[in-house]
Amino acid sequence: MKTLAAVLTLFLALQIGLPKAFAQQRFTVSGYVKDQQNGESLIGISISKAGTSTGTVTNEYGFYSLTLPAGEHELQFSYIGYSTQKIKVNLKANQKLDVKLVTSNSQLNEVVISTKQQEKNINTLVTSVNKLSVAEMKKLPTFMGEVDVLRAIQTLPGVTTVGEGSSGFNVRGGATDENLILLDEAPVYNATHMLGFFSVFNPDAVKSLNLMKGGFPAEYGGRTSSVLDIRMKDGNNQKTVINGGISNVFSRLSIEGPLQKDKSSFIVAGRRSYVDVLMKPFLKGDLKDTRLYFYDLTAKANFQLNKNNSLFVSGYFGRDVFGLGEQAKFNWGNTTTSIRWNHIFNDRLFLNLTTYYSQYDYSLSFASEEDAKEKQGYDWTSNIINYGVKPAFTYYINSNNSLHFGLQSVYYKFKPGKGVGTEDTRESVIELNHQHALESGIYLDHEFKVSPKLGIQYGARVSGFQYMGKGTAYYYADTTAGIRKRLIGQKEYGAGEVIKDYYFFEPRFSARYAIDNKSAVKLAYARTSQFMHQLSNTASPTPLDIWTPSTNNIEPQVADQVTAGYFYSAPTGKWEASAEVFYKKMHNQLDYIDNAKLQLNQLIEADLLPSEGRAYGIELYAKKEVGKTTGWVSYTLSRSERKTMGISQNEWFLNRYDRTHNLNVVVNHEVSKRGSVSANFIYASGTPGTFADARLEFQDWDIPYNTTEKRNNYRLPAFHRLDLSYTLKGKQTKRWKGEWVFSLYNVYARRNAYTIYFKQNDDDKTKKEAVRMSIIGSIIPGITYNFKF
Repeated sequence: MKTLAAVLTLFLALQIGLPKAFAQQRFTVSGYVKDQQNGESLIGISISKAGTSTGTVTNEYGFYSLTLPAGEHELQFSYIGYSTQKIKVNLKANQKLDVKLVTSNSQLNEVVISTKQQEKNINTLVTSVNKLSVAEMKKLPTFMGEVDVLRAIQTLPGVTTVGEGSSGFNVRGGATDENLILLDEAPVYNATHMLGFFSVFNPDAVKSLNLMKGGFPAEYGGRTSSVLDIRMKDGNNQKTVINGGISNVFSRLSIEGPLQKDKSSFIVAGRRSYVDVLMKPFLKGDLKDTRLYFYDLTAKANFQLNKNNSLFVSGYFGRDVFGLGEQAKFNWGNTTTSIRWNHIFNDRLFLNLTTYYSQYDYSLSFASEEDAKEKQGYDWTSNIINYGVKPAFTYYINSNNSLHFGLQSVYYKFKPGKGVGTEDTRESVIELNHQHALESGIYLDHEFKVSPKLGIQYGARVSGFQYMGKGTAYYYADTTAGIRKRLIGQKEYGAGEVIKDYYFFEPRFSARYAIDNKSAVKLAYARTSQFMHQLSNTASPTPLDIWTPSTNNIEPQVADQVTAGYFYSAPTGKWEASAEVFYKKMHNQLDYIDNAKLQLNQLIEADLLPSEGRAYGIELYAKKEVGKTTGWVSYTLSRSERKTMGISQNEWFLNRYDRTHNLNVVVNHEVSKRGSVSANFIYASGTPGTFADARLEFQDWDIPYNTTEKRNNYRLPAFHRLDLSYTLKGKQTKRWKGEWVFSLYNVYARRNAYTIYFKQNDDDKTKKEAVRMSIIGSIIPGITYNFKF
């Protein structure tokens, strides 16, 4: 750390002291850029000195800082969908300049096209990053007529899922728990409603979506595959606006407006599904009290305390409920709260201090009406709680150099599971030991524009993790790989006492070289570590899966990823394309012995196996953003494999979520000023599965088994689906705007196989038959009416 501090001090002296001593006098212009109509801060705004390559972009809070020589300059502020604004400044001292941009009415005018050209991928330093706006997501054909964040990102290259109705998503060969999902910087552990059909993110409350698949800045840690950074709207600080929608699945409503005009605002957005209400007339007998619904509430308020201080408070609460009368009750949900303070120390130094709380919990209970009278039943509960703090600094040294540095600390409380069985007045309790952990990190990033053609970003993150008491540490004997370990001892630790600690140095590097004004090449490397693990022996994790920290028996996951890409932007600025190749090596992933017991198992670590992983592939992407016909095409050719001692003859085998080919085509066409049609076609190779190749016969029953002991030795049939939607705008008035969205999901009623299993024929036990299980096997229509006033 002393060496790092010395290098940093020398660097600052060279970058700050020398220019003051020997160069022309320079001053800094800084401020916020916002939308004139609603006061929302704008992320990623391009600010440049007109006619030059000197410039910067706004951060996640709309703040910018640009240092220029003394004298007169013309600054150009540009952003997709907004008219470019040029402002002349005369720098005789440091100057504050807040700017409000006006929405452009036409997507075809030259101003917007030139704006888009400046923000193309060829001009950014980041690698393997995809951004989607809410406007782009709304153009996608929807499931049951509703816009969905997670379905939208699954159309991007490198992103897959194991099938319809599955929770989570997979990125570049990683498992679902390897994605860090942030909502206003608070982590979300289960991002889906209704077992994967909808995401927990209300599109009416989302401002921006940023998916990072590689080349991670040093600011991000704790996961090895991706970061999905979702930012909520601040709320309209000019006037009160109400948005909503009514569909055949759920309804939603949001209200936003000023608390004090130009100074503070709020937004509250809620949703509630009513599948249970629609089903009720058709349910009889034991099913008449069936409950199947979800609800969520998202809220945020922000306050501009003075010119240098702003405060943001946001939260989310959502829950899924499923029940069959008193016989079975099942619910799960997330709760997050974030408090963020923005402070401007001076024209060059910006601070965002975030504190957050996040909880994910679930409960499951069983009983029958007869059991209820006799007080018989079973209840199971589990949760994970986080408390986090993260001070993040940005220092704008000059127009070519900026530093990002900060700290992060997260305290975890795990309640892995508690099962209570009741019979008459007797209770039988099985409760797993609570677990505690502390994760910390310190990072430093330097963005350096070496020349108009070459830019680099390099840095490092030091991550630390302490698995702590109060709790019990278990110790196991080494056994034959693939066999349950034998317990040889245990030790009690007091509260706060460290059981096991880990430390990792994580270097990060990315570079961009502009071949010309139309194309660029990029290269990135990142090492990442992960201390949280989701225990699941199914292809798609369920809400009941357990989260566990790294322990004295479970080592943290570590991944090394290298990415290289070519990026092209058409001279007109109407479309862009890219090609990226990646290779990722993963260490200490979790696998399981055959017949592993994961639920309510105090000695679960004895059933876990360390595994190595690798993933590699090429991602192709082309996008058209301007004109009556817009959309994108993404194609990924990849391979994801694992190697686990004791499994599949100790050889590399395919991951359960490996898909060799993955193609997505998204097209939107404006038929008229009021109507537009959208189409989305998906094709993907089937996921691997383990099938028996022989059987034993015993008393007229077949017992299947695999003679090769190879895992994932077959592949399911290919997955493909076509979705269509038509949007019709209603009569627009000054106060009211409305539109109808008609959608058809799975247009040609494809029965995609979620899994295939084998059974004996019910009529002839000498015959076996393969059964294809499909989550959705028919066309599903949807209709939604959206309104705004």
